[in-house]
Parts: sequence; structure tokens; C-alpha cells
Amino acid sequence: MSNHIRTGIEEPDRKMLELYYPEIAEITRTKQITELEKWFEIALPGNRDLNHQPGQFVQVSLFGFGEAPISVTSSPTKRGVFELCVRKVGTLTTAMHKLKPGDRIGIRGPFGHGFDLQKMEGKDILIIGGGIGIVPLRSLINTVIDRRSDFGRFIILYGAKTPGELLFKDELKSWREDPTIEYHVTVDQGTPDWDGNVGVITTLIPRLDLNLGNTIAAVVGPPIMYKFVLMALKSKRLPDENIYLSLERRMKCGVGKCGHCQINHSYVCQDGPVYHYPVIKQLPEAIQ
Repeated sequence: MSNHIRTGIEEPDRKMLELYYPEIAEITRTKQITELEKWFEIALPGNRDLNHQPGQFVQVSLFGFGEAPISVTSSPTKRGVFELCVRKVGTLTTAMHKLKPGDRIGIRGPFGHGFDLQKMEGKDILIIGGGIGIVPLRSLINTVIDRRSDFGRFIILYGAKTPGELLFKDELKSWREDPTIEYHVTVDQGTPDWDGNVGVITTLIPRLDLNLGNTIAAVVGPPIMYKFVLMALKSKRLPDENIYLSLERRMKCGVGKCGHCQINHSYVCQDGPVYHYPVIKQLPEAIQ
């Protein structure tokens, strides 16, 4: 029996319908990583690969609760399953936090444009992640780790509000200990047992010594962060064409039809969520 919802419509319309109708996938593992964030490992039928790019998203549905866009957090180098990290913020995500291995959810996608790995090959990679922005960036980070010889210097800057809100703590430790990674972390507000940097993420940028012509910056975080990160990168004289950002928008259809994520002439679900900064400059309200 097919894992797609039956419609009675045959080829060539089937491929188009698959954009709109969810495929039933199985949750294989879960882990509560903070009070608000839960990690899911998910298998498509036949353990088929998702075939996503780092930075892309899927539409996740749960019968009776609706559908929402969620970034893929695993690397495409991971085969047979993929991973999501879900923050509990509404009805659907609250229901998802109650799910356990063996439960099923609907998956559409992957959608949108991710980070262009071909343009990054041979380059120094600068990751700048704020808050939950580390979730889609983790897909890119693990891709670079798994294909380490394809890239140059690797720098990760990660910031959160408090130490308790830092995600993927086991992996943060491995990034810190990896001699091929330059890892820097900061929190807005420290705690008595926090001995690391305290301050917003832009405080980490001035101390970097970058090869400006060979460094690609990948930036994901809350919209308010972008203005100040861009100012800091400009003060380092990093060229605009070397900067990529991912926009947060409430995607709905995922295929550029509903207009829910439209910014001027651009549909984030199709043209983004990862944008080249020179393109973003033509969409001024995108990062306001």
C-alpha cells in the first residue's frame, strides 16, 4: 500500500500532488534536549534519504493539529533517516513533544533553497548562529565535518541567552575539542557556574582574523540579530557576496502558492530560506 494519501489522480499529475500531500513517516528516536526543545530522528518509507540541502525545511503535519515548517537539522551525509529539533511554541509543536518512537507524522518536502555547498567548497567557513538558529546550521556544520577535506578553515560562533538554552551540548563539547574547528560560544546572561564569554554574539566577531577573500559566512538567528551581525562583518570588511543568511518566515504551502511568506516579489519558501546577502539588500524589510 502506498504511503501517500490516495487521490485517484494518475501520472503526470502525481509528482505535482506529492508537493501538497504529506508522506507518512515514522519517528525512530527522540530526546528532550532542553525544556522547550525536543530532538526527533525520522524515517521515511523504505528508509529513503530525504535528499535535502543544509538550510532547507520540511512541512510537518499531525492529524488534528495542523502543519508547520521545521528546519532539517541533520546533515545530508546521514543516510536512511533525518533529524528535526522542535521548539514547543504552539498547539502543533506541543502535541509533537508528546510523541514517542513508533509514532507517525506527515512530511512534505524538503522545500526551499539551502546553503550552496558547491560555492563553499575550498573556502573558509564562518558559522554565526544565534539561539535556535543553530538548528538549521547544525546541518551545515555536520556536513563540513563529514566532508572536512572539501573546505578550508572552519570557525563556529554560537550565542544563546543563557547557558541553559545552549542546544546539542554533547556536540558543542566535541566541536570545542576538535583541533580542526575554531569554536567560540557566548551567552547574553551568565550563571555562577558559567566560565565562558558573556555578551551578545557580535562581541565574538572583532577578535577574528579572517582571510576576507576566501571566507564564506553563514548566518542564522533571530531577525534582530542580523542588523548587528552584518554591521560587525562589514567592520571586518567581509565582502557582501561572501555572506549568506536564512530568513525566518511562517511558511504554509511550501511551494510559493499561498503568498503567506511573501516579501515584495520574493517567496521565502521558494527563493529562501537561505538568501545571498546581495539579494537580501533588495528586500530591505526582510531583516528589519
